Amino acid sequence: MLDNVSVGTRPERRVAGALDANIVALATAVPPKSIGQEELKKRVIQFYPQFAHMESIYSNTGIDRRYYVENEEWYVFPHSWEERTASFQRYALDLLEEVALGALDQADLRPDQIDALVVQSTTGLAVPSLDAMLMNRLAFSPQVERLPMFGLGCGGGVAGLTRASRIASTMPGGNVLFLTVELCTLCARINDQKAAAFVSGALFGDGAAGVILRSGDSPDASRTRAPLGRIRAGGEHFWGDTEYIMGWDVKNDGFGVVLSAELPSLVENRFADALDTFLERVGMRKRDFAGYMFHPGGAKVLDAVERVLKLPAGGLRSSRETLRTYGNMSSPTALFVLKETVDSGDRGRHLLGAFGPGFSAYFAVIDL
Repeated sequence: MLDNVSVGTRPERRVAGALDANIVALATAVPPKSIGQEELKKRVIQFYPQFAHMESIYSNTGIDRRYYVENEEWYVFPHSWEERTASFQRYALDLLEEVALGALDQADLRPDQIDALVVQSTTGLAVPSLDAMLMNRLAFSPQVERLPMFGLGCGGGVAGLTRASRIASTMPGGNVLFLTVELCTLCARINDQKAAAFVSGALFGDGAAGVILRSGDSPDASRTRAPLGRIRAGGEHFWGDTEYIMGWDVKNDGFGVVLSAELPSLVENRFADALDTFLERVGMRKRDFAGYMFHPGGAKVLDAVERVLKLPAGGLRSSRETLRTYGNMSSPTALFVLKETVDSGDRGRHLLGAFGPGFSAYFAVIDL
């Protein structure tokens, strides 16, 4: 068995990125409202007629359907920060409650048996934070340790998972609940007539995910059901001077999307070195992996990752299936990919990855 320090092929080497946390439960959720990609394309072009010549972007995303929280008419009017924040907090808490209860039920746990609560989101604001608001809905212990996370965007699912795993490793026998929710559609600004807004409309949807983690050497591990997976390492890579690639501009009426067409080329040209550096750091090689799971930022991003990894056709099956079924939900999407992989019966060591604002890459090594 691999220990919690030397996770790769060099047992004598002490590895900073080593982790050892069991995935005890994994739940996902989307809002009840949905729309097909072709129908959405027709509606969006009515408000962006100047980009009608770019309509093929909507057809070539690899997305069939996406989910959203508000009523259809909400999206065709301007909204203030106050209105957006009210919608965000209402619907984000509904989805967080759903995935929290789903994960707790899978793990046969009560809310008051959670020792640490990590909640991540980048598409809305809340003070008190979302985790504090959720405490007033579910009967968590008043002593639960809370960590709100913000600003990691699409990378937040993987980054939050590894950070929650580090917390789990410090409390053997304890239970850590990691939740992530994004309501990307609430960031749509009908008065933003830039190409980036039109393109982002082709990609993003709403969703949430929840994971319960427990230290791999927990004394009570033998009395629990078999874990869904075991997180063995985590890490990230930051590329300097790349703020323009992805993120938010803070506007008077909400978040303005920052989404550069250079993203796929950056991945193709610079991702290989970042991945090699991470694998070297944790003492692993690409041949150690039975499969790869990557956040589906879009079809072109997945194409670029497949070329970098020299994968055969279908090498990122779970990523493409998640993109087809749900679109890009930002941070929760990577955990949807993880669930798709687990549910499909894939086994062996897998690399979970995502990209986020900064511009950054995030990694988690998971044994399924």
